[in-house]
Amino acid sequence: MNRYADDTAVTAQGAVRGLRRDGTTVFLNIPYAAPPTGAARFAAPRPHAPWDGVRDATEPGPTAPQAERRLGSVDMTPYFGPGWIPGEDFLTVNVWTPGASGDRLPVMVFVHGGGFVAGSTRSEIYDGAAFARDGVVLVTLNYRLGVAGFLDLPGAPANRGLLDVIAALRWVRENIAAFGGDPARVTLSGQSAGATIVGGVLAAPEAGGLFRRAIVQSGSGLGAFTPEQAARVTRAAARALGAEPHAGAFAGIPDRRLVEVTSELSGIDLRTGTHSDPLIGLCPFSVVLDRQPAESVATGRGAGVDLLVGTNTEEGNLYLAPFGSLSASTAADVDAAAARSHPRPARLVETYRKARPQASFGELRSAIMGDALFGAGSRRLADAHAEQGVAVHRYSFAWRSNALGGELGATHAVELPFVFDATHLPRLRGPRSLLGPDEPPADLAARTHAAWVAFATTGDPGWERYDTRRRATMRIDAEWSLEDDPHGDELQAWL
Repeated sequence: MNRYADDTAVTAQGAVRGLRRDGTTVFLNIPYAAPPTGAARFAAPRPHAPWDGVRDATEPGPTAPQAERRLGSVDMTPYFGPGWIPGEDFLTVNVWTPGASGDRLPVMVFVHGGGFVAGSTRSEIYDGAAFARDGVVLVTLNYRLGVAGFLDLPGAPANRGLLDVIAALRWVRENIAAFGGDPARVTLSGQSAGATIVGGVLAAPEAGGLFRRAIVQSGSGLGAFTPEQAARVTRAAARALGAEPHAGAFAGIPDRRLVEVTSELSGIDLRTGTHSDPLIGLCPFSVVLDRQPAESVATGRGAGVDLLVGTNTEEGNLYLAPFGSLSASTAADVDAAAARSHPRPARLVETYRKARPQASFGELRSAIMGDALFGAGSRRLADAHAEQGVAVHRYSFAWRSNALGGELGATHAVELPFVFDATHLPRLRGPRSLLGPDEPPADLAARTHAAWVAFATTGDPGWERYDTRRRATMRIDAEWSLEDDPHGDELQAWL
């Protein structure tokens, strides 16, 4: 029988011993699936073998194979984590819990970002102690990345990284009661690539019943590659590796080479006669689907799952400011960003210029990139879900970091330290760090974190529901304000 006592929990695979600290207990590096080695790297996740005795869960474990990832001059180490820590048994979860109590607690399962090629549970920001402190059992997970996780290979199931997330959700359903959590009150949450995966899981029929709520932070309901687009990446990878484009041929290629080849796949033009590149050339991997998640949700997939969805107001700055490209952008750069993002680029640029008459070329370029990557797809997902009569709440995170001389602004990922109530971390502060040198508003982290806790607990983060008539959106800044359809004209232009 599953149980939780002191620092030990008994799961279906065996007992684990965690670490009690500051009133919460953390369990690190608990396997939820078997090690994906050899040919199994390109197979669906399998159950992990049971173990005898009590497994130590007090030290972080290995991470998915990945290359070191940098973003120009800004230090994103707290976000990406330490990179590849080798070890076969990396399909694992970390669990934070306040401990045994009379009531089963709500659960949040968080899927990290990193462009489908980087990140792990070891990232500094993803410490779940604040959630546990506030009565939510927080679970973070590793999943397969890059070629192993998302290359669409004949002879292998598609979206293996997404299948890993579903396997982790099944583990949670089976085992989370041992940690004080309620398997009937699970919120699946993700940011960036992790949020796009959440959208894919929301639309996946095999995930039905595994979670009750979902949070999509700077993801996209339009972020999937078509099979045609994915096939271009597969052919390029096979050529670079000198192997046939088939899972059997890839099975013997070492992890190191599979990681190395990712950099050789950059720059592939994925635009087709019917589809633009949803990642605008920034990454050669995404989930691969015949139908976008927002389109599946519009047919009723994920019905009954409450949704919190939002973006940051200057998402695109992260892909420009750290490289000195924000202030150096020209009219030609704006046109090029639109051409990569949209089938009618001239119309798109005209719409953004009209809506932002005082904007610089860099600001226009950033806005177009941010909406191409996140804004348009988030709005479409919110609309599709709301039209099913499901509870949807939408936010826009607007607090501006003063990093890089103020150019970083309300960029991609800047909301994460506030969600995790982790703005105190030293690596986040400084002129080239995510939060910049200035002190954030005193209560912004506490208030943002509390909204996420409230949503996981009740389905209501504390503001009016979203519908396709008003599109009420909470603007999160030093002061919070409810707005109607922010940037509606620009987002409408993507339809």
